[in-house]
Amino acid sequence: MGIALIVASIRIATTAKTRVTSMLLGFLLFLYFLFLYAPRLAANLHNPGPWTSGAEILALCGAAFVLAGKPWTIGRYLFAITLTVFGVQHLIYAHFVATLVPSWIPGHLFWAYAVGIAFIATTLSIVTHVKAHLAAALLGLMFFTWVFILHLPRVVSASRNGNEWTSMFVALAMCGGAWIIAGAVQD
Repeated sequence: MGIALIVASIRIATTAKTRVTSMLLGFLLFLYFLFLYAPRLAANLHNPGPWTSGAEILALCGAAFVLAGKPWTIGRYLFAITLTVFGVQHLIYAHFVATLVPSWIPGHLFWAYAVGIAFIATTLSIVTHVKAHLAAALLGLMFFTWVFILHLPRVVSASRNGNEWTSMFVALAMCGGAWIIAGAVQD
């Protein structure tokens, strides 16, 4: 899987058959979700872990399909629907999410709820195509900001923790995915 992701990223970055590569990447991520995450979800619906990581995979799958071009408009919906998972989790687990907000930012619980609502609002915007470009662009900015104010400091303080590195790169990938969606939808 790692080699496939590296090859796909190089091909997309160098614009070598971006459409085909993005389509194949989308299918690979969808199969990864279907065979790795769907069984975990089915086995324990109340565990938030597989919901989060599974939704991340589906969001990136959706972004890859959108990058593949017009026939893959389903990608926009895949990406948007996963935001609802993140939003609901921010609302259900708000007290936990609040612990992730850096101490120098006031109103930790407020931010947990506000981000949850922002995720759900972005879902509605992308699905209904009302201000979808703006919503997706702002979502990308939100993820990009998190890379620097949340994830990078956590990586620096725990540089040997693979989970922190993964979280940072997922936030960066979600930023890119949101901007792919923003670039593909016009209000």
